[in-house]
Amino acid sequence: MRGTTVQAAYIGSCSGGRIEVLKLAAEVLDGRKISPDVRLVVTPISSSVWREAAENGVLQTIVRAGATVTSPGCGACDAGNMSPLRLADGETCITASVENYSGRMGSAKANIYAANAAVVAASALTGEITDPRGYFR
Repeated sequence: MRGTTVQAAYIGSCSGGRIEVLKLAAEVLDGRKISPDVRLVVTPISSSVWREAAENGVLQTIVRAGATVTSPGCGACDAGNMSPLRLADGETCITASVENYSGRMGSAKANIYAANAAVVAASALTGEITDPRGYFR
């Protein structure tokens, strides 16, 4: 899987939107910029997590890197019309969510790979599935 090109990356929802997960992503993204070929969407799981992440600078770090941070909730796990990240045919997404089935984030012809938030963040930086170990300071 390493080296697979990605157009989208997602961190959020019930499992991937916890404060510990957001902090891990922010650590990888800190001082860096997301690839212009990738859209990274981050959705904290709850208002309290969103608030904590805003107060401790986590959201600012994520936004400075070029990600879109949404209001708390299910986010891209709901592939409805209001989803912040709808995949098109042939697109590839790497996600820190636990759900992974055909059509989950839009097109049934999209590819979705599950990984932890560090891998998702590193992949958003490079535009391909990337080992994050070199991104920790």
